[in-house]
Amino acid sequence: MAVELAEDVGPDHLRVAYERFGPPDAPPVLLVMGVAAQMIGWPDPLCEALAARGLHVIRFDNRDVGLSSHITGAPAPDIFAAARGDLSSASYTLSHMAADTAGLLDALGLDSAHVVGASMGGAIAQVLAIEHPDRVRSLTSLMATTGAPDVGQPSPATIAAFFGPPPITRDDVVARGLAVMRTCAGTGPYTLDESAAADRFARQYDRAHDPDGAGRQGVATLATGDRTARLQALTVPTLVIHGTVDQMVHPSGGRATATAIPGAELVLVDGLGHDLAAAFWPDLVDRVTALVARVEGERA
Repeated sequence: MAVELAEDVGPDHLRVAYERFGPPDAPPVLLVMGVAAQMIGWPDPLCEALAARGLHVIRFDNRDVGLSSHITGAPAPDIFAAARGDLSSASYTLSHMAADTAGLLDALGLDSAHVVGASMGGAIAQVLAIEHPDRVRSLTSLMATTGAPDVGQPSPATIAAFFGPPPITRDDVVARGLAVMRTCAGTGPYTLDESAAADRFARQYDRAHDPDGAGRQGVATLATGDRTARLQALTVPTLVIHGTVDQMVHPSGGRATATAIPGAELVLVDGLGHDLAAAFWPDLVDRVTALVARVEGERA
């Protein structure tokens, strides 16, 4: 698919890079990726499988990664200070990223979409539903949490692998990415495909490498805080999916999300980690497609 660029997006007037799969007049499904990850984190075959089910699939680079705008002139992100409660290095919050997402819908001429978010992307999707409820037809929160400090926390091994001096070279980026993924990948059919993961990290480096951008996203996530009370006011049809062995976002985060959102369906996938493993794609496609069909039927 060809990358397209939307200019002057959202209240911060950013450039957003995106790709589309499937017929543009089909029900739109907007895929929102997680911290430091680019839109290619949604694998082409997964996007194509959703499109083959009659959906208009849109994936995009969040601000500060990939080919979208990178924030300049901002304070250096200090993720360690932010984790201790000092948010002075925050350049923005997930509210700004949700506004970017709504702005992309504007640029595409879409009044609303079915929104699927993974990890930080799930948190962005939650904030979009909270702050721009008319833009979200359905919400799928995948591998995400509520922002409450007592749920969804990463394991010590994942923290140790994830945090440290930012990798600089292409080889360093691939090595760091694989080290992190080894700590939070799944078991059984959902074990890590190291070759595919290494290729993705290398392609992300080649598209745009900005360690501070990833840091700014991480600080933004912490600066957004606990969404539990606001999630309790949502009325959007919601599906919450979480792996039982996720070490990046503990499954308690998914359970808390489903508990907070009235009527949310919780699906716990046995053996799935913090990874869109290929063996998980058919189940994800089936569940997203079923939710979209139900909501579209109610809208008709």
